[in-house]
Amino acid sequence: MQQYTDDVRRWWRTSIIDMAPGSIVFRGHPVEKLIGNVSFAQMIWLLVRGELPTTEQAELLECALVAGVDHGPQAPSIAAARMAATCGVGLNNVMATGVNMLGDVHGGAGEQCARLFFGIAERLEGGDQFSSAIRDGIAAWQKTNGRFVAGFGHRFHKPVDPRAPRLMELVREAARAGTVSGRFADIGQAVQVEISRQCSSPIAMNIDGATAVIFCELGFAPQLSRGLFCLSRSVGVLAHGWEQIQQGGRNKGPMPPALLPHYEAKDNHE
Repeated sequence: MQQYTDDVRRWWRTSIIDMAPGSIVFRGHPVEKLIGNVSFAQMIWLLVRGELPTTEQAELLECALVAGVDHGPQAPSIAAARMAATCGVGLNNVMATGVNMLGDVHGGAGEQCARLFFGIAERLEGGDQFSSAIRDGIAAWQKTNGRFVAGFGHRFHKPVDPRAPRLMELVREAARAGTVSGRFADIGQAVQVEISRQCSSPIAMNIDGATAVIFCELGFAPQLSRGLFCLSRSVGVLAHGWEQIQQGGRNKGPMPPALLPHYEAKDNHE
């Protein structure tokens, strides 16, 4: 019987939380000691990384989270959330609908960009010259993922995404203060220069590229770039979903009902 009980208890194993009646402990820290003493960004770091960050690290992480909260109803994640809100589902379903839109193209580019940055960093650690590591790293990434480099270029913000310069400025300040190394800021900036050179026109570093720089500087694995962006964008999803619920409306689709999708007739006898 004891062996059976132990097997059941070990079915799920976690070092994140130790919870028992009257006790909640996160990574060795009683929850009552954390409440009122750590920020939400610090709490995210603690649960994901297993330790509390410094105040400076948490502040830089929070800057990245703040920057990505929203990009308006034209963003697929927000549009989907607002449409869901008119379909009679609960706010949690509205949020899930929006967050589930964050894939490789919309919202997941930060993970892909982080992989590019880490790949270039590995080339540098292997002895490559900086310029060749940038050039060859981009070429290798494009061979696998296609010519559009994640984290750079934006359909609205040309030639500058207003979020990126401010984030990069904060990274540089953190590097001067010794909070981060600054090497991924150098890599990100060099990638932007090289892509712009290849395209013969200025290419913006977008929110995915700038936050990827920060997440890499702070030591987060590439997959976490996507997860952290989901946390950030969920704030905008929540706000838009709640706004749409307050505005009302039923079964709103992607365009007004007076406008119908273009029908393309096909010759069935071809």
